[in-house]
Amino acid sequence: FVGQSVDAVVVHTADLEAVAALGALDPPVPLVAVQMGGEELGPTVTVVQEAGARLVVRHLLALGHTTVHHLSGPEHSMESRRRVEGWRDALAEAGAPPGELWHGDWWPSSGYEVGTAVAARILAGEPITALFAGNDQMALGLMVALHEQGLTVPGDVSVVGFDDVPEAPYFSPPLTTVRQDFAELGRRGVQLVLARLAGEDCEPDQVQPLLLVRRSTAGPRR
Repeated sequence: FVGQSVDAVVVHTADLEAVAALGALDPPVPLVAVQMGGEELGPTVTVVQEAGARLVVRHLLALGHTTVHHLSGPEHSMESRRRVEGWRDALAEAGAPPGELWHGDWWPSSGYEVGTAVAARILAGEPITALFAGNDQMALGLMVALHEQGLTVPGDVSVVGFDDVPEAPYFSPPLTTVRQDFAELGRRGVQLVLARLAGEDCEPDQVQPLLLVRRSTAGPRR
């Protein structure tokens, strides 16, 4: 890139190996990391993943659920790990029992697989009432599997996603989820690049997530 007269490089990845490799670089032009974090990469701009997970847990506990179980993304994903941290911390701070953790691969098929297994446990009498999926695609898989096994969302199980993909309001039922403002993330990333090119001192920047409550969550049945 430098040979092509590039003035700065903006990098976006959540893969831990990629983050480690970038941290070992000494680029001759400013490097700005978006949605990655890590002081070793210099100034970054990120959506606060832990805060999004905390919003989910607090919402579900406030509805009356005893605990929240989590289908996370892959273990090698920094975003996934931070959402897990926020989920665990929020449960602990509330004094709620620890929830169960499963790892998916971001695709609906992994949500469907976990949802099928969870549905069987619910039908066998286990009190699983609240599920937090690490992204909206896995939440979709969960909801389809639960529906196929005769369970209703949110009547039997509340489901929350993460990302607020454009299709989320049109899921059946519309999905409660965490919105990441990628447009704002991009704007702040560009501002950070321009500031670094101007030789200004830059601090890490954070974009706060927003919980969008739709019809896939409700209080548990009594």
